[in-house]
Amino acid sequence: MKKLIAGNWKMNGQSSDAILLCRAVRLGTKEITHVDWLVCPPSIHIPLVNDIPKGGQDCSIYGEGAHTGDVSAVMLRDMMCDYCLCGHSERRQNHGEDNETVRNKAEQIINAQMTAIICVGETLDERESGNAFNVVERQIRESMPQSATSDTVVIAYEPVWAIGTGKAATTCDVEKMHNQIRELLKSLVASGEHMRIIYGGSVKPSNASELLNLDNVNGALIGGASLNADDFIAIGQAVKS
Repeated sequence: MKKLIAGNWKMNGQSSDAILLCRAVRLGTKEITHVDWLVCPPSIHIPLVNDIPKGGQDCSIYGEGAHTGDVSAVMLRDMMCDYCLCGHSERRQNHGEDNETVRNKAEQIINAQMTAIICVGETLDERESGNAFNVVERQIRESMPQSATSDTVVIAYEPVWAIGTGKAATTCDVEKMHNQIRELLKSLVASGEHMRIIYGGSVKPSNASELLNLDNVNGALIGGASLNADDFIAIGQAVKS
């Protein structure tokens, strides 16, 4: 399978920034076809992103209706989104989203004919207490819809303590966790051996090669580095063709 290089722009940028970043990414990735590219801009900027596969950063648990401030999965699909994130640790922490909420959002995304990128990951306390995999396993089991297949779900492992901190997990940490997640997926989903597992957490050009060429690391979910087109492109170029 091709590796997925996904950029999560989070809540950053004005419309002019989005247009310039989109243009630079489009030009820089045009000839790099051995990976799949994706950008997830703020929802208000989605219409400004053209000629690059794009996704939402989040969606509502509801369909259309009286839900002020929400954006439905159907609306994202109507804006030509192919993917949508759900369960990002910032949503779990800042908005109190639990596994049931994440599962409901993933179901909305799949029903809208997009691919759900379900984010999971442990805190530093959970890792230091030896509970990292137990936490991730529970998140996956409780967040993944029963209808999930390798075509409709991507798992994004993002240790919470490595997101935006500049502190990436070691290659040993990542490889061990991704291998454990792979075995879990094989037991949960008929096509689990083919489901993408991508890594996120302070991925940058300097560590991309060692992380992205590990077994069972099928791509990256990139935060801060995705706001710089050169860095984002360099991360994709680090994947062996």
